[in-house]
Amino acid sequence: MKRQAGVLMAVSSLPSKYGMGCFSVEAYKFIDFLAASGQSCWQILPLSPTGHGEPCDSPYKAYSAFAGNPYYIDLQALIDDGALTQEECDAIDWGSDPSTVDYDKMDQYRIKLLRTAYDRTDLSTHPDFVQFCADNAWWLDDYALFMSLKDFFGDIPHQEWPEDIRMRWGFALDYYNEHLYFDIEFHKYLQYYFFRQWEAVKKYANERNIRIVGDIPIYVAPDSADVWVHPELFQLDEEHLPQAIAGCPPDAFSATGQIWGNPLYRWDYHKSTGYSWWMSRLYQNFRLYDIIRIDHFRGFDQYYSVPADAESALEGHWEDGPGIDFFNCMNWMLGHKDIIAEDLGTMTRSVRKLVRDSTFPNMKVIQFAFDPEDQGAAGDYLPHNFNRNCVVYTGTHDNDTLVGWFKSAPEEVRQLACAYVGVPNLKPSQAADVFISLAMTSHANICIIPIQDWLGLGTEARMNVPARQAGNWAWRMKAGALTKKLGEKMLLTTQVHGRLNWDNF
Repeated sequence: MKRQAGVLMAVSSLPSKYGMGCFSVEAYKFIDFLAASGQSCWQILPLSPTGHGEPCDSPYKAYSAFAGNPYYIDLQALIDDGALTQEECDAIDWGSDPSTVDYDKMDQYRIKLLRTAYDRTDLSTHPDFVQFCADNAWWLDDYALFMSLKDFFGDIPHQEWPEDIRMRWGFALDYYNEHLYFDIEFHKYLQYYFFRQWEAVKKYANERNIRIVGDIPIYVAPDSADVWVHPELFQLDEEHLPQAIAGCPPDAFSATGQIWGNPLYRWDYHKSTGYSWWMSRLYQNFRLYDIIRIDHFRGFDQYYSVPADAESALEGHWEDGPGIDFFNCMNWMLGHKDIIAEDLGTMTRSVRKLVRDSTFPNMKVIQFAFDPEDQGAAGDYLPHNFNRNCVVYTGTHDNDTLVGWFKSAPEEVRQLACAYVGVPNLKPSQAADVFISLAMTSHANICIIPIQDWLGLGTEARMNVPARQAGNWAWRMKAGALTKKLGEKMLLTTQVHGRLNWDNF
């Protein structure tokens, strides 16, 4: 793989008129900006449909591993189609701060507007809608019913639904499929528009030689169509309630570890099916993305199992995952695919071996390189130790920005960092440029920089604080931030470090 560079930014972080980033003209302008500044890829966060309210706005806890988030549907396109009016969209209070997403307002107004658009749309004039539903029935039918039932039962988790439909008894499925016919069609309509608009954005990016790097969580949410439809895939009891849940032991983000709450897989069952559900999931995601970053890759080697009734993650223990057998099956079923292994966290010998055996590039994060108390692990993230088969980041969506990190870092961390880059008395305002150059200089084939770092923003622009229960996933880039000066700076930096996308020049 040739040396290249890209930018990390969630679709939700794009500026827009209507409260959050979406598949609007701003997405196309961003792609043009990336192409003009010499970049080769745009990495985004998961596009899956998220739950309502904190902390469920996380794209890593989704209602489906196969569906798309209807919040990303461009309302202007629906206005142009005549399904909505400009006045209807402009009349809504989308929030007073253009630098953040107000998810409460998204929950309150976005779906209502989309329902209005559906009610006004004659789907008989959209023959490709019928074809879309037929082509995607293998996941769409169950998902649309699940979301309709969520609406019908007041958004309570499916574990609290009446027993007949919670356990998917045949007569109950027949009854609700008939009773909720138009609600089900509405959710299919949302997926139709989501996929139609995103496929247009991706096609536009690919035509400008920009590859999309997608991100899929290893786990699914407990309240999801995946768990409701396929309880046999997960470690559930007879009532389809989790017996054990995912988490992680104490780490740099939490002294007591984290309980994520996701149901764990029954890997023995998956293996007996040739990992068919997972192969379908990967197939679906490679329709959406050119490259996939698999979050928590180390869970394929070993995963942290926490009893469902545990009070803290300290009660958990490690279990063996499927290992290289999973990826051998993937290569046989799907052929070669471009995957980035998110192997951050505790790096055991077996995890390292799985990464090597898979041949996937793994991740290096510059911010992790200067911990004086753990130089053994930190050494993995020092650029002089990188091989070419890796992807270097200044930080991820879980990290502070470079400016915020350097400003709040302990003195010994700053001293080590300054000594390494050869810039004594480095100021926080200079940190972004210095560490971006450090990442760009490395041997890593791919270098991805969060847009917040290119913009030199501080902690106010952080996307996520792991284990924090509120205030995450909300940052948005302000309109006009992508200036000509910034583009020229990115172009020059990318070119002098041998990462220019020459296909665009």
